[in-house]
Amino acid sequence: MIKAFGCISFLFLVSLLLFSCSNDTQGLSFELNEGDLLFQDSDCGPFCEAIEKVTFGYKGSKFSHIGMLIKDKEGLKVMEAISAGVVLTPIDSFINRSFDIDNKPKVMVGRLKPANQVLIPRAIDFIYRKMKRDYDDVFDITNDKYYCSELIYDAFKSANNNIPISALKPMTFKDPETKITFPIWEEYFEDLNYPIPEGAPGINPGGISTSKFIDIVHLYGKPNGYKE
Repeated sequence: MIKAFGCISFLFLVSLLLFSCSNDTQGLSFELNEGDLLFQDSDCGPFCEAIEKVTFGYKGSKFSHIGMLIKDKEGLKVMEAISAGVVLTPIDSFINRSFDIDNKPKVMVGRLKPANQVLIPRAIDFIYRKMKRDYDDVFDITNDKYYCSELIYDAFKSANNNIPISALKPMTFKDPETKITFPIWEEYFEDLNYPIPEGAPGINPGGISTSKFIDIVHLYGKPNGYKE
């Protein structure tokens, strides 16, 4: 019961859209492939802190965002669900959003195992059909809106004949230490005039990062919580 929705809230995603570091993306000598999943530990204040307290990914990593790589005529881009909805983002802009203490991007690369690579084209087609869909600000897995990990979950579930590559878990918006709802979530849902979906099924980037369908193949920097 300690799994949250695991995707950056639209309230601060606007700032991520506006923020693209002038640094060159570090470590991009690693060869990325279409269909690779980018797991990100974003620095987004109280929202990310609340998410990170209740979600755990590969080797303890605290991921709060995820996107998938595609190739278009301009090169690699990231398919992601953010405040603007389902969009394509330049890879440099995505990777340069947050950095560890060594000034390296807090991003890991997940790659579908060889036997599962066949799912990638169909997953990409699914996301293309969902382009410009609204962001799912209430984290409802049943509507036709999308938060980041929900988009990836639904894309590969559709590609895999309705078999998910990662399991849904009950979401929680409560501090695991106090068992009290994080104040930031109380304010968030109050502003939306929507009940807190405590216990509703959801998916988060951390959960996907531990999927048996993928391998973690590269680490640009160290996300919070990561242990060798």
